[in-house]
Amino acid sequence: MAILKLEDGTIYTQLHDISRELSSLNIQLNHWPVGDNLETHNLLEKDVLSDDQKEEFLQSVDHYFEELKETAGYQSRDLLAIHPEIPNLDAILSKFDKCHTHADDEARYIVAGICIFGFVRPDDSQVELTLQPQEYINIPANTEHWFYLTPEKRVKAVRYFSSTEGWTPHYTSTEIHFKKS
Repeated sequence: MAILKLEDGTIYTQLHDISRELSSLNIQLNHWPVGDNLETHNLLEKDVLSDDQKEEFLQSVDHYFEELKETAGYQSRDLLAIHPEIPNLDAILSKFDKCHTHADDEARYIVAGICIFGFVRPDDSQVELTLQPQEYINIPANTEHWFYLTPEKRVKAVRYFSSTEGWTPHYTSTEIHFKKS
């Protein structure tokens, strides 16, 4: 279940409340079940997956990709598997824990683990959204945001792309009001 935290400490856990609070940013948030297939769940339990295992998992949830291709023009997808044993993980993650934007939408389907996205709203207030397994988010292009992981540093996410050119972070000078959990 997603958790939205406002700067004043208010916390929302109901999807309709979270959607209302994020409406000024046009962020889409949905609950997408992974399904009950035991093999799929076994893959999600592993830290490291081979390319074949990643593709096997992706195919198990490709009905979502097919829908996104048709409705939003997405062309490709991959499975990102982050875990603490990745060399230079902190350096990699530090590219995204500062306020930035992308020229393209950022569409993610969290299938394992927990991650946090922070957003700057049009009134310059900030919010942080904790995403958990089976949650899909689409962050529109040019939305000022940041991203980090919980101390466990574990997440698996399907990333959807309309192209790869628009995914470079463009840093802003906005200071983040939240402290990492």
